[in-house]
Amino acid sequence: MKDGRLLKNDTELSEKEARIINKILKNFDISALNIEKVRSVYKIKTASGNLCLKRLKHGKNKAENGNELVNLLERNGFNQVPKYYKTKENNLFIKYKGLYFYLTEWIDGKECNLDEIKEVEACARLLANFHKATSNVEANKFNIRNNIKSWPEVYKKKVYDIKNYEKIIANKKIPTSFDIYFKENINFFLNRAMLSLKILNTSEYYKITSNSKGNTLCHDSFYYQNVIKKDDEYYIIDLDSIVIDLQIKDLGKFIRRLMSKKSYKWDFSKALKIIEAYSTIKKLDKPQLEVMLAIIIFPHTFWKLGRKRYIKCKHWSEQKFNHKLKKIIANMELEEKFTEDFLAYLDKI
Repeated sequence: MKDGRLLKNDTELSEKEARIINKILKNFDISALNIEKVRSVYKIKTASGNLCLKRLKHGKNKAENGNELVNLLERNGFNQVPKYYKTKENNLFIKYKGLYFYLTEWIDGKECNLDEIKEVEACARLLANFHKATSNVEANKFNIRNNIKSWPEVYKKKVYDIKNYEKIIANKKIPTSFDIYFKENINFFLNRAMLSLKILNTSEYYKITSNSKGNTLCHDSFYYQNVIKKDDEYYIIDLDSIVIDLQIKDLGKFIRRLMSKKSYKWDFSKALKIIEAYSTIKKLDKPQLEVMLAIIIFPHTFWKLGRKRYIKCKHWSEQKFNHKLKKIIANMELEEKFTEDFLAYLDKI
């Protein structure tokens, strides 16, 4: 910091927020020229480049895990992640009034365009290289969640939740238009959930988890906002969500989120291009693809919308709830065709 000045160059920053950020930055050996809020982080401009200041409620382990992983990835030849900066006291984070702040390199690029299949294929190769670079990393040394062998239990719980939504609606004296529409479509999504669980239980899921020895890392938040394109290189940012899990979950979640976009519309041929791009770096076999199919077709968005409505009682307007439900319902037939095409592809392997 320079001359004790209060930097506040972004109109989105309140005076109070600006004072806190300035106070935090004094702990680092940098001279901030400008502070800009970008989504939930702060872009710090310095004479030697831009930095990213992140604020978290529970950040001690996240900063330490992220820094350790970046160092290990670098030793394995993977440099497409932002580096972490330590404070003047050689710490990775600053704790201030119950919040944690840490500083990383800012990747000066743009979020990848997921409407372009070529960019998505590049993202899939990036993810595969990230996974490959973590192959000899001791995941258990990190203070992170271990989700290995938990999928069937998680899916069973979600199936129970969906059934419970139906009971909640049935007990309503005056159901709303959303309640009626949601209940009319529960059986379809319940059947999809059961099919997903069946595929998982008849697959080699437990054998694959056993072979992983509980030592495989997932990014767990691999999507457009966390993939930055700088010139012709792609970078993964935000390592806060890393978990111990099967790495096909990262790819499966990525594909599932893409398929609901207008430019994909549950087109299996596009999903196959993504799988093939990933496989050029890290080969996927039939058992892994079967497990990944279970991830992709489970009705997560329907389950989540029901949870927001009937469990968390989120204060959205009826119009907003209906809009989100209609978007989910609109893809029903396309999802069915996608599943058929994926299963037919597996039969040929």
